[in-house]
Amino acid sequence: MNHQPKKISGLAVASAFAAALGMAASSETATAADDQEKCYGVAKAAENDCAAGKGTTCAGTSKIDFQGNAWKLVPKGTCETIELPDDRKGSLEALDRDLPPA
Repeated sequence: MNHQPKKISGLAVASAFAAALGMAASSETATAADDQEKCYGVAKAAENDCAAGKGTTCAGTSKIDFQGNAWKLVPKGTCETIELPDDRKGSLEALDRDLPPA
C-alpha cells in the first residue's frame, strides 16, 4: 500500500478557487437582478438596456429620449414613480409613445 502524501497541484487549487469565486459572483448578480425591474420609457437616447423594441437591436440603440418601447433596469418599485419631462411616466410594459419613425 502506498502511504505517500498526495500532492495537490497549484493549478487544481487555483481552478477550485476561481470556480468558487465565479459561483459567488453569479449569486450576487442574481440577487441584484431580483432587486430591479424593466422600466419602459425612462431611458435617454442610446442609454437603454438590452432589447429596446422595434427599430433597435440591443443596449444603447434607442433613438429617442424616453422611447416608449425601450427599457432600463431600475430599482424594483420605482418605475412608475420616476419623474420625466412633460408629465411622462415610466411603465412596466412597453408604451406606444415617443417611438422612432417606422
